[in-house]
Amino acid sequence: QVQLVESGGGLVQAGGSLRLSCAASGSIVSINVMRWYRQAPGNKRELVAAISLGGTLNYVDSVKGRFTISRDNAKNTVYLQMRSLKPEDTAVYYCNADVSSADGPYRNYWGQGTQVTVSS
Repeated sequence: QVQLVESGGGLVQAGGSLRLSCAASGSIVSINVMRWYRQAPGNKRELVAAISLGGTLNYVDSVKGRFTISRDNAKNTVYLQMRSLKPEDTAVYYCNADVSSADGPYRNYWGQGTQVTVSS
């Protein structure tokens, strides 16, 4: 059984910074792409950033230049460094990953989400 656990959310003023972490645990063989999504009230869940096992990065246009995704493969952990936060960044942030475990081939897993609130 694979679990993804996020941490690091909270309340911050506009212009501030937060760092989210997501640690994967279980009988993990390999983790391919790791992603951060977010969902604000009344909105669809959107992909914010992604990082492949080889280090290829992708960002949604609205966070380019402000957010940085990174990973520590030895710790099975992905990070999202968020700077110059804006009220419109307020959302529940979810970790997502494609994980190969002892149970078989790659499957997609979600974390439980962590709230990020940016006050104006």
